[in-house]
This record gives sequence, structure tokens and C-alpha cells, in this order.
Amino acid sequence: MKKIIYYSIMLVFGFTLASCEKEMKTYEGLEGVYFAQQWGSPVYSEWPYRPFTNVELVKVAGTLTEYTANIKVMFTGRVIDKDRYFKVEINPDSTTAIENVHYAPLPEEILVPANATVAYVPLLIKRSKDLQTTSKKIGLRLVANSDFGIAFPNWKAIPELGKGTLTPADTAFDNSIHTVIVHDYIVQPKIWPGSVNATTNRDQGSWGGFTRKKIELMYRLFSLTYDSFASTETMPLVLQSLITQEMARYLIEQFNAGTPVKEEDGRLMFVGNVPWVSIVGVPYP
Repeated sequence: MKKIIYYSIMLVFGFTLASCEKEMKTYEGLEGVYFAQQWGSPVYSEWPYRPFTNVELVKVAGTLTEYTANIKVMFTGRVIDKDRYFKVEINPDSTTAIENVHYAPLPEEILVPANATVAYVPLLIKRSKDLQTTSKKIGLRLVANSDFGIAFPNWKAIPELGKGTLTPADTAFDNSIHTVIVHDYIVQPKIWPGSVNATTNRDQGSWGGFTRKKIELMYRLFSLTYDSFASTETMPLVLQSLITQEMARYLIEQFNAGTPVKEEDGRLMFVGNVPWVSIVGVPYP
């Protein structure tokens, strides 16, 4: 009796599995493209997608005159074992930047290699001088072509995604459009052992007053980045002292060679070990 019941159960289970196998199908939805740009460091899959990206050139470009921002896109539909292409163009409705001044023209189409589920828009940003005082927007717009449609023109984020963080989810937006906001502002970093005397306007301390020209010279001489000045872990006292000594030696060498290094206002660049006084707004003869 037990054997009969066992075989009956297995027979029913077998029919059920066969039925499920017949009903299982591969995904046949739209083969589409959408922006999948996320914030967070490191970028985990749970970070929400964003309708815009901030590019702070001072933090990512170092001394480069151009910087490529890779804007992530993803795809819906089947994974296909052949190369495909998606199309993206500048969205004039959200663009204040000027082509060939602030960014290079986009490629007409971008390759999606066989079996890939992720690709990137290589946006080449040009470091024009006006970005030091103003920000510019570069709008991107995905366009349907023969390989991909537009996947999520009405994207709605999970309401709880990113809750409790500094970057909670944007609830709804068109995920075929993305805006890149670019600037090259620079402010005094957390670690800067120097200042300008409020009464005499003289540079004082180990590094004197903060200037863009001075920190960029430090980048070049010591292979640093803006983030190097973010904390005492990346800029310990021993490194601060080394920079003061070597910067002073470099500035004195340049002065003795007849090519003194000057700030934008014409005063001699100052660090604590140089033999001269520098006063803001008073140019060196």
C-alpha cells in the first residue's frame, strides 16, 4: 500500500514538473537601454539610480586638461552573443555647456559587446578656464535605434531605497535622460597648515595662504591629488614638513634662476622656509 502511494505521488510530481517546464519561457520583453548611473563609494547594487551626475574636476582630473566621465547604461531584454550598438545624443533642453569648449562631440553610436549587460557613454570633458568660476550642464538623451528601444521613460524608484543616507532615491524621472553637471571650483582643503594674516595680509605658517596655483604646483612636484589633503591619514605631519622643505628649495631655485614663481596677484609664492615676505595684492617688482 505504501509503495502504491509513493509511486502515485512521484507520478503526480513528475507531471507537475513537466507542466512547469513547458510553461517556462525566456524573457521576450523590450530590448531597451536606460541610464543606470549611481552614487556612492564604493558603488553597490543597492544604491539608487540618479537622473544627474556631478563631476568635480578638481577631485577627479588632477592636472589633466581633459577628463572622460563614463556614464553607465544598462539593458533590458535578452543577452545576445553578438555585438550591438546604442545611440545617445546631446539633449539641448538641459545643456548649457558648449560643444568643443566644454565637451567633445559624442560618438554617433556606442558598442555593446556580445553578451554584455552594461556599457558606458564616454563623455570627454574639456577643462576650460571658465569652469573655475561657473558650472555647466551637459544633457544626454538615449535614442532608439534598430538594436535598442527606450526602456524606462517613466522610471519610478523603490520608495525606501537610499532612506537614511545622504542620497535618498529620486522617486520618479525619465531614465532615458541624464544630466552631467561639471565645474572646476577649488576651495581650501581640510589640511592646509598656513593662512594669511588678517591684519597685515602677509602669508604665514608652513604654507601661507591657500591658492589654486600653489596646490596645483604641489600636485605636480609631489604627485598628489586634491584628496591627498583630505585628512591627516593622507597628509601626515611628516609629509607636510617634507612638502614645506622641498617647496621652499624649489621656489628659491626658481628665484635664483631668474624665473620666480608668482601668484595670480603677482606676489612671490610663499612657504614657510623661503627668505622673503609675501603680501596679498602686492606684486613682486
